[in-house]
Parts: sequence; structure tokens; C-alpha cells
Amino acid sequence: MATPLSMEWVLITNGKEQRLNDEDNLFEIVFEGYRIFPLNEKLEIKRTLKSEQLGAGIIEELTFKNHFTYCKYRLVSLHSVN
Repeated sequence: MATPLSMEWVLITNGKEQRLNDEDNLFEIVFEGYRIFPLNEKLEIKRTLKSEQLGAGIIEELTFKNHFTYCKYRLVSLHSVN
């Protein structure tokens, strides 16, 4: 059976991100399935697919394990505090 894989250009968090470090805006989010994002490129960050852009981030690390994608990203700009 094939394993699903998707290429993503927008990081959609659904509010499930966790801050790893307060000092340098490093976050981690875990996705079910395997997702590929461009590394070291500025990407839009949205809370949901239909919401406005929340900010921008740079993916620093992707790890694939047991049908999950672990994504570490750095928030580089924030459009709103809400």
C-alpha cells in the first residue's frame, strides 16, 4: 500500500503549534501523514485554510516518523497579535 505524500506551500497550523523557545520564536507542529515543505524559504502561516495570513515563517527541520511529519519552524513576522 502506498503512503500518501503531499507538497505544501502554506503552513496551516489549526492552532496546534507549540512554542519550543520563547527567545527565538521557534515552534513545532505535528501533521498526520507525510508533508514536504520547502526548507529555508519564507512561507505564509495561516491558522486555517480560509483564514487570513497570520504571519510568515521559515521551515528549519522536517522529520518523518511513523506516518507523522514533525515540522520545526521559526516565526519571522507576525501580522496580528490575535
